[in-house]
Amino acid sequence: MQTAAANPAILTSADYRPPRWLSNAHLQTALGSSGLRRRRGERDLLATGATTTEHLVDGGDGIRLLGLHSVAPALAPASGPRGLALLLHGWEGSVDSSYMRLTAAQLLSRGFEVFRLNFRDHGGTHHLNEEIFHSCRIDEVVHAACDVAARFVPRGSGLPVVVAGYSLGGNFALRLALRAPAAGLSLAHVAAVCPVLDPARTMDAMERGLPVYAWHFEQKWRRSLQRKRALFPQLHDFDDRVLGQRMRALTRWLVERQTDFGTLERYFDGYAIAGDRLAALQPTASILTAADDPVIPVDDFHALKLPASATLEVSPRGGHCGFIENARLDGFAERWIAQRLADAVSLSRR
Repeated sequence: MQTAAANPAILTSADYRPPRWLSNAHLQTALGSSGLRRRRGERDLLATGATTTEHLVDGGDGIRLLGLHSVAPALAPASGPRGLALLLHGWEGSVDSSYMRLTAAQLLSRGFEVFRLNFRDHGGTHHLNEEIFHSCRIDEVVHAACDVAARFVPRGSGLPVVVAGYSLGGNFALRLALRAPAAGLSLAHVAAVCPVLDPARTMDAMERGLPVYAWHFEQKWRRSLQRKRALFPQLHDFDDRVLGQRMRALTRWLVERQTDFGTLERYFDGYAIAGDRLAALQPTASILTAADDPVIPVDDFHALKLPASATLEVSPRGGHCGFIENARLDGFAERWIAQRLADAVSLSRR
C-alpha cells in the first residue's frame, strides 16, 4: 500500500484544511448532501456546456439499468476525450445527487466523458426491474459497466476507462475493480470516497450514532419499497407493518424472504470488502476517508490489506462524504477524485 504524500505534486488528504467552523463531522455530513449543494451541482454541471443523454444499459439476464452520459467537446483535448469515467452513487442516492453532479463537472472540465449510473431502484427506476435492489447485486453493475465501455469507447481507440464511487457506490466501485479483469473490462484506475467496508459494523455504527442517520435512510428506503410494492404487488407483499420496522429488522425480513442468503450475517458478508478482500485488486486504486466519519468506523480502514498499487488516505476531518472546504460549499472529495483519475490516466498513457 502506497501513500500519495510521498509525491508532493499529488493532491492528498493533507491538502484538505477546512476552517474551524467546518470541523464538526455531523455538519460536514449534512452539508455534503444539502439542497444548497444540489443546486451548486446543477449550476456547475450546466456551466461545463456538456450535452447529457439518457441511456438504458444491459445488466445481464434481462436486467436494465439507467444512466446519463455527458460529453463537453469544448473542454476535451484536441486529441479527443482524456478518458471515460463511470460514477457510482451511494445508497438511496442517484445520478442527480449533488456529489455525482459536482464530480461529473470536475471530470468534464478535465476533458473526460462521464457516465453516471443508477443502481436498480434508484433515481426513479423502480419500474425497470421486478426484483428489489440489494447491495450484493454486483454482477449487474459489472455487466452494465462492460456495456457502457462497449458503447462509448471506440474499438481500438485505447480510451482509458476509470471508475469512482461514494459510500456504497465506493464499495461497488472497488468490487467492480476486483471483477473487472475476469469480465474483460480494462480499468485504468478506481477511486472511492468513504466506501462501506464492513456492512455489519456500519449498521452497528448507525444504531449507536445520532438517530438522524438511521432515520434519514429508513425514510428514503421505505418510500422506495412502497413504490416497488405499488408497481409489482404480485411479488412484493410486505405491508406497512413490515415497512415500519427499524433498519436492521427490515433488512433481516427482506433478506430472509427475498434473497437466497438466508441470514442477515451471510448477506452482510456478501458485500463486505474489509480485511484482505481487496488484496487482489489489479487496477490501481485510491481510497479517501475521514477519521471522524460517523457512519463507517475508521478502524476498518486501518485494518485493510491492500496491494502496493493502492493508496489509502485518512483525513482527520470530513464526516461521511462531506469534505466541504468553505462557505461556497466547494467539495474537496470531488476535486480529489477528478485529480486522481486524471493523474492515473496521464500515467497510464506515458
